[in-house]
Parts: sequence; C-alpha cells; structure tokens
Amino acid sequence: MCFRRSSPLIHSIGPYEGGLRPADSPFEALCEAVAYQQLSGKAAATIYGRFRSLTDESRSLDPLLVSKLSEEQLRGCGLSRAKSAAIQDLSAKTLEGVVPGHASLAPLSDQDIIDRLISVRGIGPWSVKMYLMFRLGRPDVLPQTDLGIRKGVMRTYGLPKMPTPKQVIVLAEDWRPFRTLASWYLWRSLELDQ
Repeated sequence: MCFRRSSPLIHSIGPYEGGLRPADSPFEALCEAVAYQQLSGKAAATIYGRFRSLTDESRSLDPLLVSKLSEEQLRGCGLSRAKSAAIQDLSAKTLEGVVPGHASLAPLSDQDIIDRLISVRGIGPWSVKMYLMFRLGRPDVLPQTDLGIRKGVMRTYGLPKMPTPKQVIVLAEDWRPFRTLASWYLWRSLELDQ
C-alpha cells in the first residue's frame, strides 16, 4: 500500500493542505462545478467570475435570480450551451426541492446524494463526488474516472499503462476509509518532478 505515513509519496508531498471550501448552498457549489467541468482552472475561474458578476457577488447565489437569466446572458459569460442548460436545470431543480440545502444532504449516504443530484442535467457522478469531497468533507470518496486520479495511480504504482476506473477501484480498497485523502495525494503527485 502506498498511503502510509512513511510512504515516499507522502514524504515528497508533505502534509495534507486541502480542506473544505465552504459554499453557501449545494446550488452554489454545483453551479461552480458545472462552470469548471473540462476546463483549466484559470479559464474556468474567469468564466465563473463573469457568471457571478450577473448576480450580486456579495451574496449567496440565488436560484430564483439565476433562473431568470437568459441563455444569451449565460452564454455571454463564456458558458457553453450545455453548461447554460445545466445551470438553468439546476436552478429549477433547486427551486423544486430536488436539490436541497446542506443540512438535508448531510445525513444522507454518499450514494444517496449521488443518486439524487445526478438527476440534474449536466451533473454527473464526478461533479457530485467533488461536492462530497470538498464541500461536505466526506473522507472516503473515490473519483475513479478522474483522469488525474488514473494518471496518479499509474505513476505512483509504476504501472505500464493507464489503469481503468475498475482497476482504480480495486487498488483503492486498501485506502479505505480515507480515499478522499489518497485522491488528494494522487492529484498532487502529478505536480512532482518525474
């Protein structure tokens, strides 16, 4: 197992520096997740900043206000047509109660939260797992389809080729109940000199 305190990977990276990034609501966190999907951090931050400028940035993101934004306004921020539709659906489902507040989600199991939130257009298991890891602080979440996780596993374990998500799941059994922490180290491992 590569995730013991004495492991070379942990020694090279150092102590965990992550933490929770609070959001006022699941709606706000998932809007940000949609904006960041499949983009570099810098590009996504710019687009999300433009999106937030359409709302009162000093306040929590309001699904009612967002639901009133036109597709043209959303697209003008740099959001794709698909992401604009996802944010509109997220607004509607939040207003309908399908996407509740943190307090209602917190007691649910990880799988129950995933099952509930993937009913929103554009929100898949990866986005929900990021929410579970970095907003709810769930300790045992594994985003096995994440390219960075798969590359990190390949590098850390010295594999000749990229592991499949199923292979990542098998390897990650040894990391329970701290797969979130192991994932953070795998992402960080990609920043190390080779």
